[in-house]
Amino acid sequence: MDIRDLKVFQMIAFEKSVSKAAKKLYMTPQGVSKILKNLETEMGSQLFVRDKNGMHLTESGECFLVYANQDIEEYYEMKQEILHIEQRQRKVVDLLSAYGILRLVTPDCINAFEREHPDIEFQYREYPDLPVEQLFEEKEGNVAFSIGDFDEEKYHVVPLETFPIKMLVNENHPFASRNSVTIEDLKDEPLYIESSQFHIHHLVVDKCREAGFKPNIAFQTSGFSLCHKMVKANKGISVTVDFVFDDMQKSGMKLIPFSDGVYEWKACMITRRDEEENEAVQCFRQHIQDWIGKIGRGEITR
Repeated sequence: MDIRDLKVFQMIAFEKSVSKAAKKLYMTPQGVSKILKNLETEMGSQLFVRDKNGMHLTESGECFLVYANQDIEEYYEMKQEILHIEQRQRKVVDLLSAYGILRLVTPDCINAFEREHPDIEFQYREYPDLPVEQLFEEKEGNVAFSIGDFDEEKYHVVPLETFPIKMLVNENHPFASRNSVTIEDLKDEPLYIESSQFHIHHLVVDKCREAGFKPNIAFQTSGFSLCHKMVKANKGISVTVDFVFDDMQKSGMKLIPFSDGVYEWKACMITRRDEEENEAVQCFRQHIQDWIGKIGRGEITR
């Protein structure tokens, strides 16, 4: 048997069906059945029983699943360890970035890094905040940009920039005449907001819950752009941060700060403490810190 066989067995156990497992694995039911038959022959035991409700593990099958899960997990951990060794030796920066942070850092920063370090292989992937953290936790990538506070016992954390989260309204909205708002002002207002895969969503929803109401979420999206578009059309309100608002360069809207607490969009760069850091990642981190410093001093415009 090999890892592929174990994954097929694992999927059958999860789906309780050969045909459903085959669909998830992009295989034919016949192919899945053949692998299962070979496993049962090799183990000298029936691993599943079938009834009208599907396939269920036998006692031997339950035991086999425990070891299969362990072997699969150890296999992928081993693959990640070898990948990180190869990345260190080949000088690879493998960046996972939450949406919006490359906009904050600027593409010019990344382009400058690649020009100045042609010997370093740079690659990146973008996801919402929470998937970035989950993937990084699962040993994907060797450096990450994301939003929020991080466990400094697990990660080397470099703060990039922190922005106050503000309410975004159309200039014709009644709130537009105000100098500040509170979380209670969101009550009953149609709210356009990033989805639950983003920290800003949970911050706003949790603050509303603490204030005793559930926000009237009109639509959830995967980025700030659609929220700005809907506010521009005066369909409702949203929340955003200054640099995104400035970058959109859309007239007819107003940002209003919250006056009843701390509402922050905190961008950080993280690397793992339990992983030997490669020279390329160290170089990249220093480049990012220098670039953000130049933006802060006005030497570079975003």
